Amino acid sequence: MSTLQPWFEKGLTDFTYLHNMTVHQENLLKVYNSVSVSDEEKTTLRTLQHKKIKAIVLTADWCGDAMVNVPIFLRLAQEALIETRFLIRDENLELMDQYLTNGTARSIPIFIFIDEDGNEIGKWGPRSPKAQEVADSLKANLPEKDSPEFEAAFKEFATKISATFTTDKALWEDIKKDMLKALL
Repeated sequence: MSTLQPWFEKGLTDFTYLHNMTVHQENLLKVYNSVSVSDEEKTTLRTLQHKKIKAIVLTADWCGDAMVNVPIFLRLAQEALIETRFLIRDENLELMDQYLTNGTARSIPIFIFIDEDGNEIGKWGPRSPKAQEVADSLKANLPEKDSPEFEAAFKEFATKISATFTTDKALWEDIKKDMLKALL
């Protein structure tokens, strides 16, 4: 794979991405303003500062997973001095299609970690194992997509998962730990 530096340079800064959000901005900021990084995690993250790691985040503001994962990552990135750029998934399918979940799904967010030369050194996403369990549990009773009841049931699912993602601090801790594993 060639360098990812051109993708990084094309991306939006965190401030631009956050300010341009039209969906889930309030929930993302709620998580960002509520999640904390422990002293132990700060010490660990500070060991990464000299590595000049950068991150490319494939995302979209309508994504419930991004609503919880992006703010947690931004808190970690702040401590590790990871410069981050955001690419909107549907505007960057050439890159997205290199990071399909299970080889088929354009699931987001995907965090791609690169070195100072733009070479991939790791990736994370779209969910931690615990977040996947939560989503699977809430989706378990959804009717088939072609069912007349699907749309209403999916809206209820989205409401429940958004509430969980914006309030479940134990889940945030699990996401943080899983992200840290990918960074270290």
